[in-house]
Amino acid sequence: MTKRSAKTPSPVSLTVTSKGQVTLRKELLAHLGIQPGQRVDVEVLSGGRLEFHAEQATGSINGFIGLLAGRSARRASLAELNEAAASGWAGLPASN
Repeated sequence: MTKRSAKTPSPVSLTVTSKGQVTLRKELLAHLGIQPGQRVDVEVLSGGRLEFHAEQATGSINGFIGLLAGRSARRASLAELNEAAASGWAGLPASN
C-alpha cells in the first residue's frame, strides 16, 4: 500500500463510456501537470496498472515554428531580425 501525503489526491472513481473512454477530472490533470490540448503518454505496468505522464516536448524546430504567429500586428524587418540574432548570439540585451 502506498502512503499518501496531504498533497497526493485520494483515489478517484471514473466511469468508462460505451466507447471505452474515460475522462480525467481537472484536479487529476493539474496533478499530472497536463494542459488542455497536450498529449499524454500512458505506460502499461504489471498488475493491471497504468501510469500517465505529460508527454515530453521533443524540442524540434517544427514544433516551434508558428508558435507566435498572429500575436502581433507588427512584422519585424529582415534587418531587425538580423540585429536581434546578432545581439542574442553575442549575449547582448535586445534593443527596442
